[in-house]
Amino acid sequence: MNTPAAEADIDTDLVNRLVRTQCPDLMGPLTAVANGWDNVIYRLGTDLSVRLPRRRAAVDLIVNEQRWLPVLAGYVQVALPVPVRAGVPGEGYPWPWTVAPWFDGHTAADVSPSGRAGIAVPLADFMTGLHRPAPPDAPRNPVRGVPLATRDEVVRERLQTIPRSAELLPLWQRLIDLPLWQGPPLWLHGDPHPGNLLLDGDRLVAVLDFGDLTSGDPATDLAAAWLVFDENAREVFRSRVHADEVTWERARGWALVMGTALAVHSADNPTMAAIGEHVLDQILLP
Repeated sequence: MNTPAAEADIDTDLVNRLVRTQCPDLMGPLTAVANGWDNVIYRLGTDLSVRLPRRRAAVDLIVNEQRWLPVLAGYVQVALPVPVRAGVPGEGYPWPWTVAPWFDGHTAADVSPSGRAGIAVPLADFMTGLHRPAPPDAPRNPVRGVPLATRDEVVRERLQTIPRSAELLPLWQRLIDLPLWQGPPLWLHGDPHPGNLLLDGDRLVAVLDFGDLTSGDPATDLAAAWLVFDENAREVFRSRVHADEVTWERARGWALVMGTALAVHSADNPTMAAIGEHVLDQILLP
């Protein structure tokens, strides 16, 4: 699936003008570093970044981050991209934007699954800290934290194009029949794949991209056990999180949801496609 077309024209000159007029004390050299699905990211000086929605659909996501990341940062022991400044529309740009810290490092997606074992404990501890009851006004996300069965139609569509569907379909059927989450809605990152985990060597230094931030079933985030790790590291991760057997199995179901999405929709991104293939291999292990 190709990246959607931008709905706002963003270039270095625009970003420079926004920073100069709204955050003149933060002025510095700008370097374009990413032009993704939802956002454009610039490095500002040496220790800051500027993140601007490139599509209207991403605006609410960045507003959620501005509202809630300062709260969530107090619950966890790993760095989050807490906004330094919350920019407003201006200079012809129509939407909110954010200045946040710049974290040096590389993502876990750039490391082989066997090389990620060192973050099993800190990632489990991050999720334990984050997974606490969320307030009624927490962001809503129709595709994260919800009952697995609500993803049934789209997963079955994806499985029609995946070679291992004969093995995956019976597993999916079993997982969507599991009991629902019975606890209160908990805070969730919502998108715990390796590309959102920043490493310095083998140390977890930051968790990135809270665009899918929501509340609900913690099994959604625990899917990281299959998204990020191999079998041995997954057992270490599991030993540190508070999940009963049913929640753990629902997490396997969420891994299948995310893995099929990555496998089917990453033709233009070999790194994400490889993560999808890894996930589908892992969830079929005993």
